[in-house]
Amino acid sequence: MGTDDLLKQVAFIKEIDKLKYIKRRTKLFKSDRHENDAEHSWHLAMMTLVLAGHSDKPIDVLKVLKMVLIHDLVEIDAGDTFIYDVSKNHTNTDEERLAAKRIFGLLPEAQANDLIAIWEEFEKGVTDDAKFARAMDRFEPLLQNKSNNGGTWTEFNVDYQKVYDKKKAIKEGSTSIWTYAEKLLNESVEEGILRKEVHPEKTYLK
Repeated sequence: MGTDDLLKQVAFIKEIDKLKYIKRRTKLFKSDRHENDAEHSWHLAMMTLVLAGHSDKPIDVLKVLKMVLIHDLVEIDAGDTFIYDVSKNHTNTDEERLAAKRIFGLLPEAQANDLIAIWEEFEKGVTDDAKFARAMDRFEPLLQNKSNNGGTWTEFNVDYQKVYDKKKAIKEGSTSIWTYAEKLLNESVEEGILRKEVHPEKTYLK
């Protein structure tokens, strides 16, 4: 790689610093401070290293690490969409694809194409690597909300079934982690920090 490639890579490195300013709805463990996207991505990377042995299928850990580190970079342009928001589709959108092309497009072409392909693989969630990466992405905020007496579940009046339907994707990556996660959800209902049913006059708002 030459000087031109280095300049493009440095431009990308500078651009993704913006991820540190994208706030998520979830808060740090036992904290009132909102997590940002960069902290979230770092935590998922560490979780992948620590929990990879719980994957039901053999996975390429390096590839999963790439997925969890880059999966939210599109939010620099597209913003964070709360997973329980009913006013906007949480799956990848045309807006996010445009963001992926712009942000990864700052890199030399080969690197850009590689990361776009990995981002798309994560979004589709079909491969074993993507299933485990998505399991980590669903598992972390569950742990955070449990530690924060319901966290966003309580703040936005999200009911058990809504949470369950979103979190069951964990099972596709790891049955053992899902068994543990399901236990935490049931405990949360018993503790009164996750409603079994939602009040009809309230909605899941961003």
